[in-house]
Order: sequence, then C-alpha cells, then structure tokens
Amino acid sequence: MNLNEAIEKIRPPDEQFEQKAAARLSDQARPGGSLGMLEDAARRLAGMARSLDVHLKRKVIVTCAGDHGVVEEGVSLFPQEVTAQMVYNFVDGGASINVLARHAGAEVRAADLGVNHDFEKDLPIFHEKIRKGTDNLRRKPAMSRQEAVLSIEAGIRIAEQIHAAQPVDMLGTGDMGIGNTTPSSAVIAAFSGIDPKKLVGRGTGIDDAALADKIEVIRGALDLHAPDPKDPVDVLAKVGGFEIGGLAGLVIGGAALGFPVVCDGLIATAGALIACELAPGAKKWLFTSHRSVEIGHQFMIDRLGMEPLLDLGLRLGEGTGAALAMELLDAATRVLSEIRTFEEVSIRNAQKQ
Repeated sequence: MNLNEAIEKIRPPDEQFEQKAAARLSDQARPGGSLGMLEDAARRLAGMARSLDVHLKRKVIVTCAGDHGVVEEGVSLFPQEVTAQMVYNFVDGGASINVLARHAGAEVRAADLGVNHDFEKDLPIFHEKIRKGTDNLRRKPAMSRQEAVLSIEAGIRIAEQIHAAQPVDMLGTGDMGIGNTTPSSAVIAAFSGIDPKKLVGRGTGIDDAALADKIEVIRGALDLHAPDPKDPVDVLAKVGGFEIGGLAGLVIGGAALGFPVVCDGLIATAGALIACELAPGAKKWLFTSHRSVEIGHQFMIDRLGMEPLLDLGLRLGEGTGAALAMELLDAATRVLSEIRTFEEVSIRNAQKQ
C-alpha cells in the first residue's frame, strides 16, 4: 500500500464489541471501575479484535533506526557510530529491548530507515534505508518531501510484510538513532507552537550548556524552515528523521491492517503524532505505552488526547516501554474474559438497584 491507500483503508474498531465488553466489565463481581485503565484497554481491544476473548498471541516490536545530520551541532552525548552498533546488538539479542521483549513474549525486529552504515544484505533486519542519515536540520531541511513520504511508506510496508508472514495481534514501535530527541522535540514544537525551551530535554544526558545549544538549534531550525503544522509531511521533511517517518508508517499500517499498535516514548510518539495528524482514524488503533521523562513527551500525548499506561521514569527508547505495556495489555484481555460476573458466581450486585 502507498500512503494514500493505507489512509483510505483505515476503519474504526467494532463499536458493538466495545459495548459488549463494557457491559461485561460492568457486570463483573467487583466494584465498578475498580481495575481502572485495564478496563478501558480491555474494551478497546475487544473492539479491535471483534471478540470478548482476545488473545495477543503474536506480538512484534519494530525498532526503527536512523541517523541525523544535526549531531554536527553537538546535541548528543554519544557519537553517531553507536546507532549502527546498537542495530547489531538488537540482532544479537543483547539490548534492553531484547530482554524486556522476551519477558513480554514479543519478537524484536530492527529496521534500517537511514543509518549511516552499510549493513550486510543478509543481516536479518528490514533493509529500508532512504539514505545514510538526514541533513543537518539547523542548516537545511532534514529531507525532501519525497523522502518523507518514502520513509512513511517504508513503515507501512514493514507492517504489511510482518502481517503477511503471520497475522499480528499487536505491534510495538521503538527507535534507535543518536541525536533523535532533537528532531522529535522539533516535531512537537512545530505542531504545537510551544517554545522549544518548554519541550526540550537532555536526551542522552547532555549538560546545561549543551542543552541550551540544543534549544537554540531547534529554534533556529523552526525559524529557518517554518514547517507547516497543517501539513504533517512538511513537518517531517523539514525537522524530522527517517526513523520517525518509519514509525509513523507502522502506526498507519497497523491501523489499515486492523491490529493494535503500542508506541514507545518520545521518538516513537513523534512518529505516532505524525501518523495521527495525517490519518486521525489511526488513533483508534493506538496505545501509548508510558510517560517518558523527556519533557516534550507530555505535550505529545496531550495533543494525541491519550493517557499512557505506565509512568516508570523511562527515557531509553528502543521500544522498551512498548514491551512493558504489552504485558499490561495481555492482562487486560484476561480481565475481560476470565473475571466472572455477579450472575455467574450467584452474588447479588448491590451496585444495581
């Protein structure tokens, strides 16, 4: 599917199953609403799966990787070479996301959207490189409009390929890219008009001087390129990243194919934000996994109008928050199908008059 085809294919989850799930949850032998956000997640998952007995058997986390020309401005503590090194670590199974995904029963697949490295063709990743890193967004647009669309369509294609090989019950999105908190912060600044000083965090752990420079880099890029907040592709092209486009494509692709997507932190949510600005219907298929320590993330989830499942002080990326949230979403499916109702256990529901 190309981008327009994918957007046109998005349909909402089944409202009747959501209503049936809500009714069952309210009839369960416990105080109404006592399981909080698990109940809302269970209801939404029922509508997505068209079932009151949802099983998230196949869970896949795609970690999109890309490099960024803006690292020339000193916005990251780590050198750019770490992006490629971490992709090999994902493949070898030794990264944080691999450990947490194994615990959640999820597969991890890395995707090269724009890493400044030549990976072996037989390396078991998605080879979707647009080119070797974006341009320095402080000096010129990060990419062309055509490249922005290509990056989104690469994400859609990855979602299609994974689902065609074996149906997916839940997709998680994660990222890897030295310097990518800068474009991600620029994305939310472009959409919201909020001063970057209120949005920009320390990323990999930069000091006060580097943080001040990072804020000015983003301000300068926004002033120079004037990305149009009504045109998400323009925002991505001028101040985004190839992996951010890929992450947006995964959200749109999942929605078009009809399975839930749970996004990770700042960078993955930047991709989700672009996806939902392009295709508002995609939000019906999206979960936000956690509230990142990165200050711009709160503004992203506020704009999405969503509540994250977790708040654990995370700021790693890779899809780690998505992996942890998958365990909660698994639990939500069991809440819906396995907790008995008042009628099933022959207890009078004192909540109903």
